[in-house]
Amino acid sequence: WDVSNTGKCMRTYLGHEKGVRDICFTNDGRKFVSTGYDRNIKLWDTETGQVIRTLSSGKMLGYCVKFHPDEDKQNLVLCGCSDKKIYQFDTETGDIVQEYNEHLGAVNSITFVDENRRFVSSSDDKSLRVWDFGIPVQIKYIADPSMHSMPSVAAHPDGSYIVGQSLDNTIVIYSTKEKFKMNRKRTFRGHNNAGYACQVNFSPDGRFVISGDGEGRCFFWDWKTSRVFRKMKCHTGVCMGAEWHPLETSKVATCGWDGLIKYWD
Repeated sequence: WDVSNTGKCMRTYLGHEKGVRDICFTNDGRKFVSTGYDRNIKLWDTETGQVIRTLSSGKMLGYCVKFHPDEDKQNLVLCGCSDKKIYQFDTETGDIVQEYNEHLGAVNSITFVDENRRFVSSSDDKSLRVWDFGIPVQIKYIADPSMHSMPSVAAHPDGSYIVGQSLDNTIVIYSTKEKFKMNRKRTFRGHNNAGYACQVNFSPDGRFVISGDGEGRCFFWDWKTSRVFRKMKCHTGVCMGAEWHPLETSKVATCGWDGLIKYWD
């Protein structure tokens, strides 16, 4: 879509036979990788709309895909799958170059931390696991009887914390230092997300946490105080995604189960 001027749809990419689960762009935006319920993982050329390569056809149901954020590793893709594994692909050859296999449930999210040397994965097994990139042995296993599944995780812009959308109507904070400790004093509450994988996000300056909820509202919390700063009624169904404009700091896009994408100031 053209965001700044007309709001018109610029191009539609056809190639998946069933619903698309997740996409991730390269840093320069020229390519992106997508995963869908037809068990295909495809690499696309953004400009021409052509499929450059199908990384996996019919084998694995990918729930999340992530390019490595470093400029010299833009050919490496991580894909968390329903078969409890995380696969690492090389997009230049199409091969699986590494498998991370420790989770006991489907993998929901992958978040890079620690200057992109490590990543955190969340899963239906209600745990978080921390990995050194390229080494298939977990270095930290975070699980607790009180923990809930976290379908969406986001990293703070300064890299020192991650937040997870916990399915007991809270957003929890973990430090990304060596111990990955949970901050029990600070939790973000007020929204109603139980049963929905609503996306959690930060404003680019790190001052606000943003999330949709099951009643179509969008919540903004103050990062320092953890209080609700503002809530807006955005959609008639569930408000699934909320994303901050990276440059215009007052603008936010939301999407919902009513089939609409809305752009707010």
